[in-house]
Amino acid sequence: MAIITLTTDFGEKDHFAGAIKGAIYSELEDIKIVDISHYVSPFNISEAAYIIQNAYSSFPKGSIHLIGIDSELSAENKHIAVKLDDHYFICANNGIMSMICTEIVPEKIVEINIHDKVETNFPVLDIFVKVACHIARGGTLDVIGKVINTIKPIKNLNPFVNDEQNQIIGTIIYIDNYGNVVTNIKRKFFESFQKGRAYEVFARNHKFKIIFNKYSDILNYDDDETSKRNLEGKGMVVFNSSGYIEIAVYKSNNSTVGSASTLMGLKTMDTVTINFLNP
Repeated sequence: MAIITLTTDFGEKDHFAGAIKGAIYSELEDIKIVDISHYVSPFNISEAAYIIQNAYSSFPKGSIHLIGIDSELSAENKHIAVKLDDHYFICANNGIMSMICTEIVPEKIVEINIHDKVETNFPVLDIFVKVACHIARGGTLDVIGKVINTIKPIKNLNPFVNDEQNQIIGTIIYIDNYGNVVTNIKRKFFESFQKGRAYEVFARNHKFKIIFNKYSDILNYDDDETSKRNLEGKGMVVFNSSGYIEIAVYKSNNSTVGSASTLMGLKTMDTVTINFLNP
């Protein structure tokens, strides 16, 4: 049974997500639809890219990923279908795929050209669904588009390293449900420049001197339980499960102790700097 995943910024209040599922089932009754997220911040390309990059590989090969973010067709915002890592992605050519494509070379990219056959002002429903169902039936990408070789990049996708190679300047690309802020600095990138040097991480007026491997590493198990509880709400930096450097608050909760985003005033596209100290 083919799988079609949905990642959108539609939320669940309106009819959009439900209508898409209904349209898919109208074409293919024997299909599995999985919601990855419908709560991407509106038109937030980097947030959508981060979510789909870290979700798609958990699905079986051959899965089809429909991404409905900033998908209105225009001369500057064409629609594409991409085969990559034996998965299929259908989205606007607005940078969403560039995060995945920096690590894995696509097998094929086509610019979708069936718009003259379908009248629509809701392309995710009328175009993306038809393309997804075509692929699910075993159809090829060549039938629904012309081959292209490049896709649009996301601005500020990659961190900057100064000439002296003693400073990395990154940006915040994602804020998760806990209010933790994720930078565009991956662990491998950081370690390739660290080379054993001590470092300091700066975000606004906050400074950190250690990056933990997991959240609970902030605990000192020699301390008593009272000391452990007092760590709730303490800021920290961690390599998250996706391999990115993340600024977090231990056991964050926006309703009680707060989060990295609320307590430190951090938001997407803010700068995070890592300074390497001389040995």
